[in-house]
Amino acid sequence: MEYDYGESIYQIIPPKIVPPIKPAMHRSKHDPKTPPSASTFHQRGTTHPHTSNLEGLHPEKPVGDRSARTMGSVPGTARSCPTAYLKSKAQRVPALADIKRTNPDILRPTVLSARLKPAVPSRHETPIHNLVTSKNFVMANAVEAILSTPRERGDSGKDYLRKEDYGKVPKYLAHIKRDIQDEFDYIRQLQQREEDAHKSLAMPLDELERLRLIEGLKAKWEQLNTAYQGTTHLTKLDTIGKIKRKEHHEAELHQIEKDIEKLNRKNIIVDATC
Repeated sequence: MEYDYGESIYQIIPPKIVPPIKPAMHRSKHDPKTPPSASTFHQRGTTHPHTSNLEGLHPEKPVGDRSARTMGSVPGTARSCPTAYLKSKAQRVPALADIKRTNPDILRPTVLSARLKPAVPSRHETPIHNLVTSKNFVMANAVEAILSTPRERGDSGKDYLRKEDYGKVPKYLAHIKRDIQDEFDYIRQLQQREEDAHKSLAMPLDELERLRLIEGLKAKWEQLNTAYQGTTHLTKLDTIGKIKRKEHHEAELHQIEKDIEKLNRKNIIVDATC
């Protein structure tokens, strides 16, 4: 074990540094281009199993690489070459004046389109002047109209006044009227059935039942009247309950009196649907 005792005379001269010997680079005995075993990188879109090259015996990939399929191109392939740039005057475009001077045939069109309008007359083509006619167009038109014969109307060969169904009602109108009448008859039958059903449910009230109802209403009136008479001595209704109770008794008594008055009539018809 070595100990550092600080400054020492034996450490004044630094020791000679011996560079380490670099071992030789390791080179595998296996082919670097051999695909990996049990790989799943090239299974999408193929008919191979889920994993490939399980035994590691494939010298090449079971499915070849496809450029720019999933991971994209190799980095740096889209980079431009630093020496292949456009240099000055490397691709000079000739001017129009130079083309007209050196090679004017290039500017001529190969196919000429047809002219849609007539050409403009030149300044040397002088039109004819002072062309005057002595014809009176008003008089000529009047004479032509007077002497002209009426135009004959072309014979169509069909006389509509002598048709077989002239003056008769069309058949389709008779069919429409029949359909409308059938609908009216059907609606009338439905209304008649409804009226008959209501008539069958309406029956006269039995006399014994009428008297029994009157007696029940009178007994109820006596009961309500007794309760009402018990509150008539109160001359001052100072609470809402007393006011509501009095109004309720008066309304019920009035309704029972109206019902008794209706039952005292003759020929009372009872509707069973109500």
